[in-house]
Amino acid sequence: QVQLVESGGGLVQAGGSLRLSCAASGITSRFYSMGWYRHTPGKQRELVATITSACFTNYADSVKGRFTTSRDNAKNTVFLQMNSLKPEDTAVYYCNVHQYGNDYWGQGTQVTVSS
Repeated sequence: QVQLVESGGGLVQAGGSLRLSCAASGITSRFYSMGWYRHTPGKQRELVATITSACFTNYADSVKGRFTTSRDNAKNTVFLQMNSLKPEDTAVYYCNVHQYGNDYWGQGTQVTVSS
């Protein structure tokens, strides 16, 4: 059973930074991608960033140049460094693992950016 535990959300002023972490357990193969999505009420969940097991990354246009994702394969952990945060980044952020066609999700962590 794959389980994801996120941490690092909170309240920050515009222009500030936060770092999210997500630790995965129960993964039986090293070939999987990890990523971050976010959800705001009234909108669909959107991709923020993904990173493959070979550390190829992909970012939403809205966060390019501000957010950086990385991973520690030895610890099955993925990170999201968020800089220059904007009020429109306010959302619940979800960690994702995609492996062999299956998606696993964390419980979500709230990020609130005040103006």
